[in-house]
Amino acid sequence: MKPKFFVLILLLIAMSSSLTSCLTIRQGEVGVKRVYGKLREKTLGPGFYAYNPFTSVIIKIPTRTINLQVGLENLPSKEGLIITAEMGVLFHVDPKMAGALLTTVGEAYEQTLVSSVFRSSAADVCARFFAKDMYTVQREVIERDITAEMMKILGSRGIIIEHVLIKQIELPKGLSQSIEQKLEAEQQAQQMEFVLQKEKKEAERKVIEARGISDAQKILSEGLSKQIIELKSIEAFKLLANSPNAKIIITDGKTPFLINTSKEKE
Repeated sequence: MKPKFFVLILLLIAMSSSLTSCLTIRQGEVGVKRVYGKLREKTLGPGFYAYNPFTSVIIKIPTRTINLQVGLENLPSKEGLIITAEMGVLFHVDPKMAGALLTTVGEAYEQTLVSSVFRSSAADVCARFFAKDMYTVQREVIERDITAEMMKILGSRGIIIEHVLIKQIELPKGLSQSIEQKLEAEQQAQQMEFVLQKEKKEAERKVIEARGISDAQKILSEGLSKQIIELKSIEAFKLLANSPNAKIIITDGKTPFLINTSKEKE
């Protein structure tokens, strides 16, 4: 009895193992379990899970950032031109809404929902701007506007748009060159304006400096009174009296006039 009982237990374990499958959910993804064709609302986080393959299946949904590359060939501009562009969309799925996303859209949500909404939003936003704006600082504004337009539609569906990137723009032949020439002319005009402002500041500085020198000379001339000149002359006589060099002094007793008769030794 004992050997038969042991064999029976082994058979039961083997049968249960054949009816069980295992799945590992890694970081950056969640799992949604489908039992008898019905999706469970609760998502499964990273970990190891066992399930019955005959009644259940676990669908893995990435929640990390995805870079979707999209080529657009018929983008309209404000002036009616047709622009070809290569853009990228950075987005991720909200882990809490992964089950609802699978229920309403399915596993092909990237092409069915994200790509379609992006093409429509990019066309709507680009039609508000001139073609040259995509070469200037307005490029960032266009990217932000497309991101905001997509979030209005996709945010409630569990898809978070992080950023839209305009990677490459191809304008109609001849227009690109004219825009580059115009931008170069604008840069040269800005540089010339900077030079003129610099020269203007330098001229103002020289005027202020000359005015300061003039005021200083005026103050100095007004301060040299007769008494001050006599006092300075007395101080000069004292210094000459202490000097070892031979000198000839011609004076009327008030203002000295010095003649140096010998050179100082180096």
